[in-house]
Amino acid sequence: MDMKKMMKQAQKMQMELARAQEEIKDMTFEATAGGGMVKVVATGDMAISSITIDPEAVDPEDVEMLQDMVTAAVNEALRGVSDMSATRLNVATGGMNIPGLM
Repeated sequence: MDMKKMMKQAQKMQMELARAQEEIKDMTFEATAGGGMVKVVATGDMAISSITIDPEAVDPEDVEMLQDMVTAAVNEALRGVSDMSATRLNVATGGMNIPGLM
């Protein structure tokens, strides 16, 4: 393979990766638990941007249930962001596995 052509392809992939990483930062994923009683929004940089709890979910007699719903929604939101990020990076790399990228 021509070295110039290979370098050009590498530069193109590098630009596409940079674009993908910027897009990922702007991504959000919303997850719910308890039939929508708890809603969590996570951002592409794996941070939780908001947690909304329906007042009906707050039962002083069953705090553990609320804790479980929050935990479930947070975990689902982070999994969703991770999956979306992996999909976007897979498109950017053409399916190549680049160690340390994700």
